[in-house]
Amino acid sequence: MAAPPWRLVLLPGDGIGPEVVSAVRPVLERMSWEFESRTGRRLEVQEAAIGGAAIDRFGTPLPEETLRHAQSADAILLGAVGGPAWDRLPPDRRPESGLLTLRRMLGVYANLRPARALPGVRSPLRPEIASGVDVLLVRELTGGLYFGKPRRQWVRQDGLRAALDTMTYDEGEIRRVARVAFAAARERRGRVTSVDKANVLACSRLWREVVTEVAQEYRDVRLDHQLVDSATIRLVQHPAEYDVLLTENLFGDILSDLLGGIVGQIGALASASLGAEGPGLFEPVHGSAPDLAGRDVATPAGALLSFALACRYAFGAPDLAQFLTEAVDAVLDEDAGLGTRAFGDRVAQHFWARSHVALT
Repeated sequence: MAAPPWRLVLLPGDGIGPEVVSAVRPVLERMSWEFESRTGRRLEVQEAAIGGAAIDRFGTPLPEETLRHAQSADAILLGAVGGPAWDRLPPDRRPESGLLTLRRMLGVYANLRPARALPGVRSPLRPEIASGVDVLLVRELTGGLYFGKPRRQWVRQDGLRAALDTMTYDEGEIRRVARVAFAAARERRGRVTSVDKANVLACSRLWREVVTEVAQEYRDVRLDHQLVDSATIRLVQHPAEYDVLLTENLFGDILSDLLGGIVGQIGALASASLGAEGPGLFEPVHGSAPDLAGRDVATPAGALLSFALACRYAFGAPDLAQFLTEAVDAVLDEDAGLGTRAFGDRVAQHFWARSHVALT
């Protein structure tokens, strides 16, 4: 009996999302034979709606059919969600709520965001500072301010508007994402820097206590604690010092964008959101960039590298992930200014050349 196929669900979304996801398709076509020959299973691809595009078609940012496809997949590749067309909707009906719900339903609590110096991409920092940057940010993804309750807006009796968001973490949430960071550091340079605001926030004090406890399970990994404000300064001054950054949800969201600025091209950054089991969610770090949509100018490097992470973490094909990463690097080095479609086509050609030679 033939092995069941690997199932990849594409969620193009909004803005430049459909364009960058479409640029991955030439690679999928070139990769189909390698997938089957290396893993014993063919790759099956489906597409579904999310975000503003789903609101326009189905009246909801996360249709039941999309969630059903996602939950039965081996990996999900998402483009981007959001845009000014839906900004006036209530928070629970906006495109971003569909993505937050998807993350929660999939149980993907650990968000891995690698950032490294890229060939052909110029950092705004001096070369002697930016060279050698290779950081993996591990962000807790399903807790903190983004999910804490209660949260609401209201008008006080004095007529002034007020709002409330709640940051909350329990030690189980902290412990499981910390273990992901320490395990990753073992495969890299053996150092974890945990970022918090323990001088002010109770959540951060618990965060620091639990991370310190987890470090006892990984005595071969060095642990440092840094406050988020001082870490932000040092990341700009000495980014190459960092190996694995471990953060809670909000700090990770902000610091990952800072890393994009340090590298010089946020559009080339990828991410993998993983849970204890079930499908992973893979997406470029950039947003929907509606001002670039439809112009064939957005780089799909982040989407392509996100699919490389899917090959590594979801499909058990680290060699294909490496070939694809090398292909993206080669095209960035040749001409980082290629249009979206041309970039995807060129990467597919480079990928085929690398993987084909490796097989012969």
